[in-house]
Amino acid sequence: MMVRSAVLLLLLAGQAARCPAEVSPPTININLDEDAEVRWKPLLDVFDLDYLRKAAAEVIDTTVPKWVHHAVTPIVESLEKYIPQPYAGEIRGLAKHMGGNLADTVILNFAYEITAFCTSIIAQDKNGLLYHGRNLDYPHSVLTNLTVNVVFLKNGKVAYTGTTFAGYVGLWTGQSPYKFTISGDQRDSEHWWNWWKNFVSAFMFHRSPVSWLFRETLADAEDFQDAVMRLSKTPLIAGVYYIVGGVRAGEGVVITRDRGGAADIWPLDPVNGYWYRVETNFDHWLPTPAWDHRREAANKALNATGQDHINMETLYQVLSLPPVCNSITVYTTVMSAAAPEKYNTLVRPQGCVGET
Repeated sequence: MMVRSAVLLLLLAGQAARCPAEVSPPTININLDEDAEVRWKPLLDVFDLDYLRKAAAEVIDTTVPKWVHHAVTPIVESLEKYIPQPYAGEIRGLAKHMGGNLADTVILNFAYEITAFCTSIIAQDKNGLLYHGRNLDYPHSVLTNLTVNVVFLKNGKVAYTGTTFAGYVGLWTGQSPYKFTISGDQRDSEHWWNWWKNFVSAFMFHRSPVSWLFRETLADAEDFQDAVMRLSKTPLIAGVYYIVGGVRAGEGVVITRDRGGAADIWPLDPVNGYWYRVETNFDHWLPTPAWDHRREAANKALNATGQDHINMETLYQVLSLPPVCNSITVYTTVMSAAAPEKYNTLVRPQGCVGET
């Protein structure tokens, strides 16, 4: 059995090596004690302003149907006052810093809410330590050059850390040190034609965008249990999967969200052998489409790795296997709330080759 495990681990390492060279994204500090309109200015220290403008325009043009863009622009301009703080101030500040149109900046932030194709894994080792990894997949190659790690500071201390895209105030990946980690995956029932539902939910019913609830939970939740409660109950503008890891044995869960609340809670169950959970973009109790083999490949790789060998490095190797990592994978993050200094994001400039 030991020989078999070693061979399988070597196979994982060899497969991971097929991915092109990864690079670390830049890191900026956001001081939450500063006024919301100025706190994102550090972006301009690490990104070229002209590039940010062009990249934002490309994301909007390739994500938002033109008729939707034209139709919602006057609505966004009139409804901007309904966006809650600090997001209204942060988005207004971003528009000023980038010299862009306020409506486009609002639309850009909502565009990211419906196109996050992802794989998230939460796993527990034999000692009860939790490891959390995720691939974030977007069909926009420009995003590899916009990825940024953000350290959010409060009263001079790290409040939480996350990975996002320049110009986007939301988070889909993050950790609250010594408390919990979160990743978010798009739920496949959400499609671009739900734009109108999303805007109505956000502005008329005051429901939270997926990524804003993510940030609020990182900022305010006291521990893993509190985070799970907030992420399960708070009304959202769209369905999503929230994957949450804590610092104690058994603290791992996949939350399947409808707009109004949780549709399913899928926890770790290491006592009965379920020491990991894999979530992509489909309800875990249903089969995946014939064309999507990410879940199957990740499960197979984790079983080959085994609970005795799971750690930050082997989890990264699993996330590097095609098709778990694929041609539109923008970045990979591995993290553990019990060891927040090990938070690590690597950008995949060319995705992963050799996907099947």
